[in-house]
Amino acid sequence: MLSFLSGQSVAEEQLIFWMAVVLAFLAIFVVFLLQFMKATYGRYSDPAHGKTINVKVAWVLQESPALLIPLTLLLFTDSVQTKTTVNIILCGLFIIHYVQRTLIFPCLIRGGKDTPMLPFVLAMFFCIFNGYMQGRYLTKYAEYPSNWISDSRFLFGVCLFFVGMFINLHSDYILRNLRKPGETGYKIPKGGMFNYISGANFFGEIVEWLGFAMAVWSFTAFSFFLFTLCNIGPRACHHHRYYREKFDDYPKSRKAVIPFIL
Repeated sequence: MLSFLSGQSVAEEQLIFWMAVVLAFLAIFVVFLLQFMKATYGRYSDPAHGKTINVKVAWVLQESPALLIPLTLLLFTDSVQTKTTVNIILCGLFIIHYVQRTLIFPCLIRGGKDTPMLPFVLAMFFCIFNGYMQGRYLTKYAEYPSNWISDSRFLFGVCLFFVGMFINLHSDYILRNLRKPGETGYKIPKGGMFNYISGANFFGEIVEWLGFAMAVWSFTAFSFFLFTLCNIGPRACHHHRYYREKFDDYPKSRKAVIPFIL
């Protein structure tokens, strides 16, 4: 029986590794694809894209697996890893992000175009896939030395995670308050990181998951960071191009997603 259970664990750990490999290759495919097309949600959605779902409902449903799966694994699985302070903190970082994304962010959306079904389904599938991969790795297979909590990679990564989260939340706040009640259309965002880049909210999320990857220090976490970079990095570039074409007075010094560089 013990041999059977051990074999199951090895097989699952290998599965998680190959899931991370698939995600890394998918990131490369996505960044290539997004050079020729835009993800068709938000400002780029169109009635011609077919059936849609309310944007708030879409956010709650598509993001919830990435919250519920790791939370369930953390609370209802029993292993040495789930009981260590480091594993709880790292899993907690992932859960904190998705508490905000699933339960808070949708409630704050003002207006917003309905989400086409295809990006909604793809986002939900990704959250199931990644939620299981990150959650299972951190609650069962991630092992750290006793001094990892004082390791510079862990400390810097956690700090970077919260810096990125702050940038992301502050940028979302700026975007929500661009329009006064009753106004429609798009305006030039100003303040915070928007003084330097067009995709300040995307930059914040990229920094957030870079910090997470550093703190976790695993291929599973780095593959997620790579996918985030390759998925929303191009969207920030699309937004940058959109602003420059739409507004003649758009600040020429602003970059798209990385301050002073890109």
